[in-house]
Amino acid sequence: MIGAMWRRILPCVLLWLALWPCLPAAGQIVAQDSVAIDTDSLRRAFDSQPSFGIYKDNYFVFGVPVGKRPTRDNSNVKFQISIAQRLTKSTLPWNTYLFLFYTQKVFWNVLENSMPMTDLNFNPGIGLVKPLFVNGRFVGKLQLLLEHESNGRDGVKSRSWNKVSLGGSILIDPNFVVHGKFWVPIVDGVENKDILDYCGIYQVGTSFFSSDRRFGASVTLVKRRGWRLNYNTIVELNYRLFKRDNQYLFLQYYNGYGEGLLDYKQFHSMLRVGIVIKPRIFSDF
Repeated sequence: MIGAMWRRILPCVLLWLALWPCLPAAGQIVAQDSVAIDTDSLRRAFDSQPSFGIYKDNYFVFGVPVGKRPTRDNSNVKFQISIAQRLTKSTLPWNTYLFLFYTQKVFWNVLENSMPMTDLNFNPGIGLVKPLFVNGRFVGKLQLLLEHESNGRDGVKSRSWNKVSLGGSILIDPNFVVHGKFWVPIVDGVENKDILDYCGIYQVGTSFFSSDRRFGASVTLVKRRGWRLNYNTIVELNYRLFKRDNQYLFLQYYNGYGEGLLDYKQFHSMLRVGIVIKPRIFSDF
């Protein structure tokens, strides 16, 4: 069992280690407030950036339930690996870029016998990304994506759905970002026809960074289907110990349904701590 477990985790660990030394610091901003750069120069700067990089946050955290007695069964590790590959430069209509995305989220019960990975969620996607410029400054981006998410299982444990999503992130100022994402779902999983009641129909949120980019905080609300004020809530705090590194101490609080696909109908209130590696400029959600 241990050998099988390591065959599943080893590719993820190797990818993480390969990316670690070459990942840019999250505080590297394309356009500084004090420098006036024209839009064409900014677009060329985007074109010259590496094609491969981080998409969403990459993290490794361990935690326990809130409001319950921690046990070996309800305490676990959660980690996420998320990457993006730019396929074009800004030569597509409306100066957009075509990207491939891949995110994998894993729940790992390290305290149980044989340390099983109980839920693996695979989330590939492809879509167009448009950077937004105002008065020669980068202020955010829009994304139109086609996404698939499943847990790779069959039978009664199979979970699968697709969505066409439109999202955006706007820099209100260099230290404050608001973001939102809305999707049209295509639910093809026989065992999860009611997934929108738990995993939601849209999400909104905000992120804050300190001026030196050492500290960050974010709140994301995922609206579950229905007219009630029923949200899945994610609160995250991160602190960078060393100024030149892109690794942060990380705290994540999840409250709601749909944290993982296998048990998407179960309510979870979990507090976890660990480390996170963040994308350039700001995180995607």
